[in-house]
Amino acid sequence: MKQTVLTAFFFLFVLGVKAQKQSISSDTISVYFDELNTASKKNIGLWNKDLYGPMMLIDPKTREFFANEPDSEGILKRNGTIYSGVLPAAVNIANTAINWGGKRWAMIMLPLSQNKENRINLLAHESFHSIQPSLGFTLNNAENSHLDQKEGRIYLRLELEALKQAVRSSSEKEYTHHLTNALTFRKYRNRLYKGSENTENLLELNEGIAEFTGLIVSGRNKDQTRLYLLNGIDGFMKNPTFVRSFAYYTTPVYGYLLYLKDPDWNKKINAKTDLTGYFIKAFDVRIQTDLQKAVEKLSDNYNGTSTIKEETEREEQTKKRIAEYKMKFIQQPHFEIKFEKMNVSFDPRNIVPVEDHGTVYPNIRITDLWGILTIENGALMSPNWDKISISNPVSTENKKVSGDGWILELTDGYTIAKDEGSGNYKLLKN
Repeated sequence: MKQTVLTAFFFLFVLGVKAQKQSISSDTISVYFDELNTASKKNIGLWNKDLYGPMMLIDPKTREFFANEPDSEGILKRNGTIYSGVLPAAVNIANTAINWGGKRWAMIMLPLSQNKENRINLLAHESFHSIQPSLGFTLNNAENSHLDQKEGRIYLRLELEALKQAVRSSSEKEYTHHLTNALTFRKYRNRLYKGSENTENLLELNEGIAEFTGLIVSGRNKDQTRLYLLNGIDGFMKNPTFVRSFAYYTTPVYGYLLYLKDPDWNKKINAKTDLTGYFIKAFDVRIQTDLQKAVEKLSDNYNGTSTIKEETEREEQTKKRIAEYKMKFIQQPHFEIKFEKMNVSFDPRNIVPVEDHGTVYPNIRITDLWGILTIENGALMSPNWDKISISNPVSTENKKVSGDGWILELTDGYTIAKDEGSGNYKLLKN
């Protein structure tokens, strides 16, 4: 009975598609799918597996989406070679891979880039996530809070500056020199923060390898690839935080330069590979034993003085922001919501680690058995992802509860209550 009701619910959403004005033509969507299909077939040897599989391109405003094949439950409506529907509100929208309608899909948000290679890059990246489990790679989005700290940011930025010089190099000897320095900055950073080599590696094996895949499948020539990598790093440097997005810009550089030497290198790694160690060996570089002395000597070759100055100033601003977040979500009365069966989507570019209390996500959407929580002005996620803290509610209208920059849409069987002693709110299950 439960499954029947759920299927009917999805079907009602699909029926509503006809009445909506389509912002993009089916012909254009077909072109997007065909571009990836062609590129995937051309590069099938990259993983010895076809990247082209179930895919949905979705308008995040209307939730209308277009798929390249039918779902397994008969939900989608066919229009020529394209299938369409409207994604239920309970499903979060993001560039990701999801299980829905009886299949595993690559989900990509519209609009796509007007640049063909950039489009294929993104579609191939998310398609990799779809086949990732079948290749033996674990889906993992480890946080790297140390990359929001002064020293962590400094030595990541220096590594990236060295990688830029490696990309610009005209010979193997020259790029090996810069790669050696990049990996030296990395090894020193990992020495400063215990366990950071593991958390960084987990994200690189997930997002880094996915972005490397997109880069190779995109079909750019060498000059276009170099420009794409350089522009990507420069853009990344402007992000408010690095903790969950750095791997999009490190692994592709190492991976691409290694691909020029060994096009099969990626098929020699697995979910347990230490990528840093692998790259050191593959490029045959020698890292100095005295890392501190080495980085002090090298840093000025990669804008070290200005980087240290900028990060020192940023650290003072970050301390003030963290103090404000601690007051808002920990010290003063707040609303704490525990998860039961949580699904989440968020922007990884602007999150803020708050010491050992967790991480503030300025923009995040959470679905759970208790309903849908949409946040646009910050929330504190606990370190082990079992609860989230937001400001206290200011209004309640039926099942809709709202506060400073957030809205909670409760499902039946749930309500909120205030603890008069602490002033905190909590979620209750009837």
